[in-house]
Amino acid sequence: MSHLSIPVQEAALFLDLDGTLAAIAERPEDVVAEPYRTGLIRNIDRALRGRLAIVSGRPIDDIDRILDNAVKYVAGIHGLERRGPSGIFESAEPHPQLDRVHSILASFVKHRPALHLEYKALGVALHYRHAPHAAAEVLNVARRLAWATGLKLQEGRMVVELRTPGADKGDTVRDFMKAPPFCKTTPIFVGDDVTDEDGFAAARELGGIGVLVGSWRDTKASARLHSVEEVLAWLDAALATGSFELDVQI
Repeated sequence: MSHLSIPVQEAALFLDLDGTLAAIAERPEDVVAEPYRTGLIRNIDRALRGRLAIVSGRPIDDIDRILDNAVKYVAGIHGLERRGPSGIFESAEPHPQLDRVHSILASFVKHRPALHLEYKALGVALHYRHAPHAAAEVLNVARRLAWATGLKLQEGRMVVELRTPGADKGDTVRDFMKAPPFCKTTPIFVGDDVTDEDGFAAARELGGIGVLVGSWRDTKASARLHSVEEVLAWLDAALATGSFELDVQI
């Protein structure tokens, strides 16, 4: 293990939301704005001179709701929606099979109340956090629907998502890093889920680092923070010291 110190003035920060800045809730809609977190994010954004982006599986309007519109640069639905350095809101076109898949999954969960179906403009997510015993059945249904429709299957922590094919979190990092204010800085990508692995890989590819939140696993990240609380404390410490301090796994 070695220690890495990245000056705030030389960094670009990419943050996941659920499980990184906010604790995982029973239902996605249960996550709400918190004044302390919003204030901290505003201060980090100011210290980075705008080189902060939120990259989440949530739609952008939901990210803005939770962070109280604190962040200018945002990518939603794993990168299919973007409000990036171009200053233009960009969004993929919904897949033509999306409504059909939503209808099929709505029927599937009708008699399985422990499952939670989340509809998005460019995808549909099936959460099984309260029914871990149903994992195999949920994954089987999702894989069959992905194969039959051409939707992309995105597996996460106790959730599967069928979404419009297109950009992922890694593509978002690469594209944002091409333009001001992100270009010519060191990217740091912080996330907790397997959906963040593309972001970790892109950050490393561009000379930066991925930071895994939670238990250590086989990952493209090189550093770890243990919890949401530790992420917030780490951000607060960066404001105080002027650098992002990380212990790197060799």
